[in-house]
Amino acid sequence: MSRPGAADPGAAVERLCRELNLDAASAAEALRDFTALRGTYSLEGEALHWLACALYVACRRSRVPTVGSSPMEGNGVSLTRILRSARLSLIQFFSKMKKWMDMSNLPQEFRERVERLERNFEVSTVIFKKFEPIFFDIFQNPYEETSKPHRSRKQRRVPCSVKDLFNFCWTLFVYTKGNFHMIGDDLVNSYHLLLCCLDLIFANALLCPNRRDLLNPSFKGLPVEFHTLEIKASEDPPCIIAMLCELHDGLLVEAKGIKEHYFKPYIAKLFDRKILKGDCLLNLCNFIENSKALNKEYEEYVLTVGDFDERVFLGADAEEEIGTRKFPADVPGEKTAASTHVECHLQQHFEKKRSFAPSTPLTGRRYLREKEAVITPVASATQSVSRLQSMVAGLKNAPSEQLTAIFESCARSPMESIMSRVKEIGETFCCRYTQSTDEQPGSHIDFAVNRLKLAEILYYKILETIMVQETRRLHGKDLTALLEQDLFHRSLLACCLEIVLFAYSSPRTFPWIIEVLDLRPFYFYKVIEVLIRSEEGLSRDMVKHLNSIEEQILESLAWTRNSALWNALEASENKVPTCEEVCF
Repeated sequence: MSRPGAADPGAAVERLCRELNLDAASAAEALRDFTALRGTYSLEGEALHWLACALYVACRRSRVPTVGSSPMEGNGVSLTRILRSARLSLIQFFSKMKKWMDMSNLPQEFRERVERLERNFEVSTVIFKKFEPIFFDIFQNPYEETSKPHRSRKQRRVPCSVKDLFNFCWTLFVYTKGNFHMIGDDLVNSYHLLLCCLDLIFANALLCPNRRDLLNPSFKGLPVEFHTLEIKASEDPPCIIAMLCELHDGLLVEAKGIKEHYFKPYIAKLFDRKILKGDCLLNLCNFIENSKALNKEYEEYVLTVGDFDERVFLGADAEEEIGTRKFPADVPGEKTAASTHVECHLQQHFEKKRSFAPSTPLTGRRYLREKEAVITPVASATQSVSRLQSMVAGLKNAPSEQLTAIFESCARSPMESIMSRVKEIGETFCCRYTQSTDEQPGSHIDFAVNRLKLAEILYYKILETIMVQETRRLHGKDLTALLEQDLFHRSLLACCLEIVLFAYSSPRTFPWIIEVLDLRPFYFYKVIEVLIRSEEGLSRDMVKHLNSIEEQILESLAWTRNSALWNALEASENKVPTCEEVCF
């Protein structure tokens, strides 16, 4: 059972409940669940850590009545507080929680909630690692600020220190991100939202009198007249989104879209609600009030909607709680053994999850392009999107003149049926992409339309390449039969949509696309090799991703009870088809 000498679970629960001010019902449920599992399984490690898992489940299950509205899910105790009281890191929590859910046989809805929470944590961890160097590029280094000697014993209060600014900017980001559920676990959109927050804080530092000392004089985005001329508050500050995208792996069009359509209207709402005040956010009175109001709003959000407080990245104990350091170590350029261990633990967690890296397939290696340099997850995602956009640059989401000519050369022109099919699939995709489920929140229609348009352009581009190749191979014979294959077109467009979703590091991972389009895995498999051979512009990671899907289908998805593979085997009189025969 539990290891000898383990603390009395009842006393441990009582201590945790006092610290968390937890209700008796949740405490009793947690102790009951823990006792039941400990009687059945060997719970390795600290008993307190398993109790934290039990408490989290009990807290999430409870409903708190509210005045004039439906009961609030949860009991006002955040995951972050539970983990702090139990001295359990987030990475350890996710590891133990998976085992706890299996042992407790918790419902799928709860498992998906934890998976979504873990994905959000991973995105935030990656974003924070980008936030630090970008902030230090624009503003003074908070670490250097703390090392400056004091001039006198009576120090005047700094209106807004660089550390305060660092914390304020990150809190503004996580609070804004929390408002847009479709952005929270989307790496590319989250990163561009961060750039918008940095752009806003930069503008206020530039416009606010006597606050230019916060800025890094070496930042390339400073206006030419920075050192000689003051910019009036009434003037529009320079936008540094383009500069940040150029210096730090952003996508300018996407970042500007996030700023204009989401960030600016939301910031205006915060001013309307008096959460943010003043022409300049950073002068003494305004900054203190704005910081307090923003933190108060975010704390309420964590208790009612969010699960873990993303301000833990800013805390002095961030190493222990997560594995991300706030500022450089005490000795610049050196790491303590403890921090090295924590960072190694974090890296191992990401390697196991592989959320932002494609798995390496067993087959299809001959299609891989040259090996590319190791880059960060954010850079990888933005470069994937940038490469995808360059592949379709100058093209439209409609048949080209050459493809139209091929259609018209057929005995029966497939133009109308192809256009109609693309429209139908597009409507289904947009509907499901924007639809909220237990597994993930819906995204805004703008994001869905943007992804669909890229996929449609790619579809027509690849279809044209395939048809040109087939015309040569068949020496100009009629292509009507091939172009009238409904499953071929559906599979090809679905594959193009999968490529776009992968490029954006979307949480909607395969087999999501074939499930929403009601497409059998067997047919999707048939088009992958055709697509890879026809499109030379695919990145190494994209090819690896498609190859890993082939493996997934070969290993399991093709062998389900309702698989189309059985029909194919029956049609071939139980003779196993070759790889070439399987492809379209």
